[in-house]
Amino acid sequence: MTYSQAIRSGLRLVNSRWQLVAIQAGLMLFNCIAFFIMVGIPLGIAFIIFGLDLTGLAQMKDIFGMLRNPAELLSKYFGLVLIVLSSLLVYILLVTTLGLYVFGGAVGFIGRSILDPDLKFSMRGFFAEAKKLFFPIMWFSLVAGIVFIFIAFILGLFGGGVAAIVSAAKSQDSTLALFLGIFFSLLVILVGVSFVLVGIAVTVYGIAALFFKGKGATKSFMEGLRFVWDHQNAFWLYVILLIAYVIVSFFVMLVVYPFNLIPIIGTIISIPFQLLSYVIQGYLGLVIIAIVFTYYYELEIKKTGPAATEPPPAEATAGSSSGPEDISLPQAPGQETVLPEKDGPEET
Repeated sequence: MTYSQAIRSGLRLVNSRWQLVAIQAGLMLFNCIAFFIMVGIPLGIAFIIFGLDLTGLAQMKDIFGMLRNPAELLSKYFGLVLIVLSSLLVYILLVTTLGLYVFGGAVGFIGRSILDPDLKFSMRGFFAEAKKLFFPIMWFSLVAGIVFIFIAFILGLFGGGVAAIVSAAKSQDSTLALFLGIFFSLLVILVGVSFVLVGIAVTVYGIAALFFKGKGATKSFMEGLRFVWDHQNAFWLYVILLIAYVIVSFFVMLVVYPFNLIPIIGTIISIPFQLLSYVIQGYLGLVIIAIVFTYYYELEIKKTGPAATEPPPAEATAGSSSGPEDISLPQAPGQETVLPEKDGPEET
């Protein structure tokens, strides 16, 4: 499958099931309302009790003045601070849970639509896929998070070694230290970007393996790594999609940001454009998932044949017998069946 075929298939799949984009937009709107109710209101009450002037909130000097003596502030308003922090943690937990649930439903329905192109969208099917994939995706996200933490740790060690080399070079020659500093900085950036891109690509293709092959979190991640290693074109496809996503998001931000520079009225005008930008980014994210799933299915699942991915037909199961097989030779043409003769003479 070529890149253009995968891109067209992914666009066609998401466009024909636009309800997934609407669900993503609804989740985003719910997150905004939940943040205002669960975090914004308690935080506003805390500002009033602390004596912070909300009209001067644009000037951060009030906040810095309030935090000048944090020990006294915590001892005086410890209960209120605890309530605000608890509300923030509950909000993060709620948003994360709903995000994984909706993401699982979107991933499952996209994968199911690839297996069955005639499948129509239904909320019942969406919730069924979300319920089935919630815990597998949660554990997979945990494994991917551990991998990215390990990558960050390795990059930190590498950066520390580079800093030590540059510091040692400064004692010898400042020109050499400047050259080594620039060279190793570019090298660290290049290695870091490469590791992050490979990690994200492996994660996305691992989610595809999680759905199509039904393996566990760790095995699915390793399956994604193996697939990217065996099919390096799949990695470059994801890089192209990610670059396109960043470019489109950048242009959308350029359209929305100037409205924020207009006092008062600009913020109100920018709200619909901001919501539209979130919808566009959610649509692009679903398109990327659909393209990646289509490419993985064509290269990994479809080539193995239907016997490896589909259960045996019901007719074969029903026709099978546990009894002994008929091993007699086929009857010759024209041969008639001879009935056994009776022992005695036939009575009249």
